[in-house]
Amino acid sequence: QVQLVESGGGLVQAGGSLRLSCTASGRTFTPLPMGWFRQPPGKEREFVATISWSGASTRYGDAAKGRFTVFRDNAKNTVHLQMNSLKPEDTAVYYCNAGRNGPEAYAGPDYWGKGTLVTVSS
Repeated sequence: QVQLVESGGGLVQAGGSLRLSCTASGRTFTPLPMGWFRQPPGKEREFVATISWSGASTRYGDAAKGRFTVFRDNAKNTVHLQMNSLKPEDTAVYYCNAGRNGPEAYAGPDYWGKGTLVTVSS
């Protein structure tokens, strides 16, 4: 089992920046990709970004491209999401994930944090 705890959410004005962090514990020696998904109010969960175990490969959802950057520090069992140029439509609960490599259907190891709320005011 892998436990994930997110931090860094909050209220920010449009155009501002936030950095989300996710710390993993438990079976962290398992070489899993990690990433972020989000669920806007009243909408389905959507893919934001993932990063491979080595950090050499990243993927981004359309809304994140050019504004968000995902990176990880395996020595500290952390993954981060740097979010710049935030928009009101980025308002969502952001969830950390370990196991998924993108938005596709997936049946492998699949761990989730409880989420952190990001609110972007206009």
